[in-house]
Amino acid sequence: MAGKPYSPSIADWPEDAREAAQLVVDQYGEPDEVNASQVTWHKPGPWKRIVASRQVHEHNFPAPHLDSVESVIDYRFPIAKARDICAFDGSVVINRTEGEVSARCHDEQANFLALNLMHDIATGAKDIEQARQYYAKEFADYRRKKPTPYMEKLRFSPPDGGTADPDTRILSDDDLKQAVEEGKS
Repeated sequence: MAGKPYSPSIADWPEDAREAAQLVVDQYGEPDEVNASQVTWHKPGPWKRIVASRQVHEHNFPAPHLDSVESVIDYRFPIAKARDICAFDGSVVINRTEGEVSARCHDEQANFLALNLMHDIATGAKDIEQARQYYAKEFADYRRKKPTPYMEKLRFSPPDGGTADPDTRILSDDDLKQAVEEGKS
């Protein structure tokens, strides 16, 4: 980024976080929300939102790098496969209640890769080890300047809402009243 000024919203951030966030600014323009610790874009490109953080997180899969840009989509992830996502990549996060899945990495291309592989795991197209090996291959191919189809775009169409899962109530109003009464004694 030598010679090019950084967005004023991230100008005082640490270099690693600033460079990652600037890539998003270059792609989608100035963020919609700015605070001291993060900047947010709403509905940029294929995403529900992108959040770039001032704080970076060390991540060693598939090779050491720093994560600070989170890309979020609406997605109802199958509960039975949630453990598989944790084993695949710790930077892919399922938020069941809000009906979202996100990937946090160093750039949008890596987030495309992670979420495309998340979808492959969700649909049974790849298992955990196949997804991890494919991630490593495409990560290296990107640096080799070889084709990287999973890093170009989302290879599936995420729904636009309707994915929230508020779960099932198991305590009735009577149960809650009884608990309050027992708490008073």
